[in-house]
Amino acid sequence: MTSRIPRDSRLRLVRPRPLAAAPRAVNQRRPSRPAPRPPEGTPAPAELARMARSGLAGAARVARWADAALRPGRDGASPDGKGTLADETAEQAAADLGLTPAQVRADWDTARLAGLIEVHGDSARPGWRLRAWNRDDSAVLRGWVALFDAWSLARPEPADHEPAAVAEVVSAMPQVLSFLQLSAGPVPVEQLLDLLGQRVTELRTERCEIPFGPRPEPAELPEPQTADASLASLTPLLDWALRALASVGALTYGDGQATLTPLGNWAVWVKLEQICVAAQSPAGNIEQPAEDMLRGCAQLRPNAARAEYRAWLAARPVGNAVTELLDAARGEDALLRGLAFEALRVVGAPAEPDVRSVADEPALRPYALLWLAEHDGIDPEDAHEVLTREEATWLWVDTAAAVADHGEAPMLVRHLESALQPTVPALLDEVRAVGHPRTVQVLVALAAAHPDPALAKAVRRAAFQVHTGG
Repeated sequence: MTSRIPRDSRLRLVRPRPLAAAPRAVNQRRPSRPAPRPPEGTPAPAELARMARSGLAGAARVARWADAALRPGRDGASPDGKGTLADETAEQAAADLGLTPAQVRADWDTARLAGLIEVHGDSARPGWRLRAWNRDDSAVLRGWVALFDAWSLARPEPADHEPAAVAEVVSAMPQVLSFLQLSAGPVPVEQLLDLLGQRVTELRTERCEIPFGPRPEPAELPEPQTADASLASLTPLLDWALRALASVGALTYGDGQATLTPLGNWAVWVKLEQICVAAQSPAGNIEQPAEDMLRGCAQLRPNAARAEYRAWLAARPVGNAVTELLDAARGEDALLRGLAFEALRVVGAPAEPDVRSVADEPALRPYALLWLAEHDGIDPEDAHEVLTREEATWLWVDTAAAVADHGEAPMLVRHLESALQPTVPALLDEVRAVGHPRTVQVLVALAAAHPDPALAKAVRRAAFQVHTGG
């Protein structure tokens, strides 16, 4: 008697999807929190972008010159790993642009801080923002905010002060900027100095530093520093900070007072909004490392997970967050790999260099290629076309591993329908060929879950062959 169930069951062909994406929930309500509005009197985004373009015109000009004048792959920076412009390149740019080498170096440094130029070791390349500079106001504003965030690098720090004191001032300046933003007008430097002194004192108190080693005798203890002496030591550091912020266009500084520019006022408001978003972390994962945060988001609906990603990202520097997410993606849990790249989609363009750099890692390559394709404007439904057949099969196995570890048997059976291969034997042949480390476990789980005995038997046989190296 023959079985009524065909042994070569054909798989139902469905339109491939990015396999890392979780099933989309339907009829989700949008967040009830209305979009925040900037303070009254803040210029429109288009006007803010015009101001940013004007302030960064020199940096954009040098970046475009480098893009046009330097051949791809040619060394444009010194091999110090810091992106310092080579002497001969600076002189060539100065001659071509009618500037001095010092002006070229200053504009080059500004372009690096704003993301118009990306430096990798001793070579440089145009940043994504340079490509979008004339057509994308959001790219321009992001570039200016990146420069604003790096204000402490815009001018050399005072050489006659301890690095720890400089770091305290940098840590205290957000409170000073918030006060300037709330004041909505000129503020005397003396008032800012007093506020800075209070914040630095709070930082030192919060650290509660206890010196190690033998304690000095009472006669050897230094005299306590008076408040006037403490403020006097902070005066040159505050002057340096205000001049650095003025150099990036965040404020005006002169005649004993400081005032935020419209761009600076808007940027401080943006930072305060980010803090508010972070404080509203819906699932309470904001203080967790990336891996634990992703595990906490595994059971959330897509909209809720994205809100959690945004809150988590707002609470830490973008570079550190991207590094944490990629480290989590390198782990053994395939579910976290997919979720990490979903979080990187929330990061957006600032993650592009790091995602591109991991595209050569076999475990991350399919995810990175899909991310980059979507970043370049390809419809997510069509992004899978950038993958080779082998890469798509590897991603299918990786996603199946996530389903096997965290999903239910019917979900694993449904996942079989998303395979590119038209028949089960073809799928098994290609799955065995890609060499995914979880191949055996995936095939065993699929065989146990599938209701078709003939198909389950074929899958178990394939799992045994992979296990024995046959």
